[in-house]
Amino acid sequence: MLDQVSNRLHVNKTFLSDDFLLKSEFARKLYHRYAKDLPIIDYHCHLSPKDIATNRNFKNLSEVWLAGDHYKWRAMRTLGVDEKFITGDSSPEDKFSKWAETVPYTLRNPLFHWTHLELKRYFDIDSLLTPESSEEIYQEASNKLQEPSHSVQGLLKMMNVETVCSTDDPVDGLEYHIQAKKEGIKPNLYPAFRPDKVYAVEDPKSYITYVNQLAEVSGVKIEKYDDLLDALQQRIDFFHEHGGRLSDHGLEQMYFFEKGKYDINSLFQRVKVQETLSQEEINYFKFETLVHLSKMYHAKGWTQQFHLGALRNTNERMLGELGPDTGFDSIGDFSQSVALARFLNHLDSTDQLAKTILYNLNPRDNEVMATMIGNFNDGSIKGKIQFGSAWWFLDQKDGMEKQINALSNLGMLSCFIGMLTDSRSFLSFPRHEYFRRILCNLIGEDVANGELPADEEWLGKIVSDICYYNAKEYFQF
Repeated sequence: MLDQVSNRLHVNKTFLSDDFLLKSEFARKLYHRYAKDLPIIDYHCHLSPKDIATNRNFKNLSEVWLAGDHYKWRAMRTLGVDEKFITGDSSPEDKFSKWAETVPYTLRNPLFHWTHLELKRYFDIDSLLTPESSEEIYQEASNKLQEPSHSVQGLLKMMNVETVCSTDDPVDGLEYHIQAKKEGIKPNLYPAFRPDKVYAVEDPKSYITYVNQLAEVSGVKIEKYDDLLDALQQRIDFFHEHGGRLSDHGLEQMYFFEKGKYDINSLFQRVKVQETLSQEEINYFKFETLVHLSKMYHAKGWTQQFHLGALRNTNERMLGELGPDTGFDSIGDFSQSVALARFLNHLDSTDQLAKTILYNLNPRDNEVMATMIGNFNDGSIKGKIQFGSAWWFLDQKDGMEKQINALSNLGMLSCFIGMLTDSRSFLSFPRHEYFRRILCNLIGEDVANGELPADEEWLGKIVSDICYYNAKEYFQF
């Protein structure tokens, strides 16, 4: 019996071999010779700048691995794990034990792959995570996390991370970005401007509280809508001064109206006195504010990112108990193409369309996005408009393959700027490896099928461009 358990715990050595996911000899050449050792540019994530700047050492494996990870939380709830072991007050050891009980049942979910890739890459642990191996793995990994090699900066260095772009509200003081630059901390840490609260007028009371914060940090007294724009320009200038070159927006869908349908200052004044706007008025406020922001980004030479299609906070009971971003969001079925095309065209008509990355969450829209980007690539910049990598619920093998195939069929895969983590976890960087293996395998299969010539140098360059060099050229950090 003990021998059977031992064999089960160490089968990971063959499960995650050097050639994991690489089905052909050519795919293996592409990955090992052209993709594997390239640095990582993680241009969109939710990592803590403070943890990077202060070089945090996590106390245990639960703290770095389970805290804030709603992917894992959803899986545990589905298996019937009580909330006290997920976001509650159970001990780190007990929470990890419940996660270990869950992992064997995540087969065919990306969590199974990610879990074991992360144990192997960061801790040299080959064992499968099971209830039998739980205690040993927890202690071994937690002990390593106390070592300098496994501090936050050490974890990033281990994965060859060259650049991290955090996600930051306009009111953020960027003190940790400033500290990191002053101290020459690696990897390079840059802010990304996330102004979702600037146009979140659905809740007037919360909105005015936020506008007051924006007024304080910008030094602009915000009494009318134009003052709001002045404050935003001040914050964009501030972000730019400290290395910011990207913005990011999370939206259900893009909005478009003929400009002037509503008086924007009148809408702003009504919100200021805590009057609730109609849904169309709310959408117009978002549209016009996004237009002004997009023109500011263009003037700075920034890249704008639009994450479209999430249906958020669907469970009101759990939202009330746990708050947002706790695992109760899903793919939405919002209409995307018409308003998005008109919004981009509105900016392009005055040649004020910045470099743009479009991410969709509903896989039905893959072909929509893959064709949309071609409408606004104007030859001024290689891959100016990008179909962003498979995002959130789609950043798994099937989702990545479908995104890559749609982009290949309808656009230019060779111009793609590749993968990002979009994660809150410092152990998530093997997702770049996951993407690189999937990419190399797809191209390798085409070679094996006679659909591409077996030109290693040419295809190796394409792969290395997608994995690293295209992003490096595109962002010009």
